[in-house]
Amino acid sequence: MRDLAGGAAHQPRHVLVTGAAGMVGRTVTAQLHAQGVRVTALALDDPGNLPADRVVVGDAGDPAAVRTALDGVDAVIHLAARPSPHHGTPLEVFAGNSRATFAVLEEAGRAGIQRAMIASSYSVLGIPFARARLHPAYYPIDEQLPLQITDPYALSKLADEATARMMTHRHGMDVVAIRYPFIANEERLVERLEATLDDPGAAAADSWAYLGVEDAAQVAWHAVTEPLTGFHVVFAAAPDILAPYRTEELIATYHPDTPIRRPIPGRRTPIDTTAATRLLGFTARAMTDLEERPLGAAAG
Repeated sequence: MRDLAGGAAHQPRHVLVTGAAGMVGRTVTAQLHAQGVRVTALALDDPGNLPADRVVVGDAGDPAAVRTALDGVDAVIHLAARPSPHHGTPLEVFAGNSRATFAVLEEAGRAGIQRAMIASSYSVLGIPFARARLHPAYYPIDEQLPLQITDPYALSKLADEATARMMTHRHGMDVVAIRYPFIANEERLVERLEATLDDPGAAAADSWAYLGVEDAAQVAWHAVTEPLTGFHVVFAAAPDILAPYRTEELIATYHPDTPIRRPIPGRRTPIDTTAATRLLGFTARAMTDLEERPLGAAAG
């Protein structure tokens, strides 16, 4: 494997996947199982059909459950979280997510585990769940974009990233935080596309970006196998947008005051994913087969 960041290649033999019963967690678990990698799944409930070698029922925020799940593990893929500010009270969302990430990484560090991945989010920008319409400071979006956080979910993801950075110093762990955009299986992709065709501005807060669930699972695997050291945060996204319109035309219509620092041709994603490619050797494969059309009257 390529030495992209000064570290040694790492090939986990036994991975803990938290949130294993969720959409991405199931896909990660299935992919690892297919590759012959042992998997311990940590989930709030056992659905009975996870392709894992062991299932531990418990909360990722419970250190005792995490310690049990970490037995024999040599890498962690941490996906467990309340997925939006609407999944509980503001305190439950922020405290639940930040507690789980701290508990998982702290217990992993105490157990001597050196590699971990955590699920951050495009929503850390503060734009998707803001009560008032917000706009990115510039396009293409990259990891240096200023944040505009006003909701507890975005704040929890910022806290998660800070926790992961701290754990690299506290325990000498190597941790990657993946800022996921809207993640789509086939059903969610169709629903989002229909909504965007009805109203192209419906996905403006998400910058029309998306990532197929299989790719979401793949980048998680890359995050615990590629040679690197320290803490890194990267965006992952499909190469195109989930809309049949030109990206720059959408930006000009729905984010008219946001400067475009570098051309975004055709329907390319307005998220700069070069860090994921450079650091993790990852480029998303799944794309939509949409014929480009003028925005025109569709913008309403």
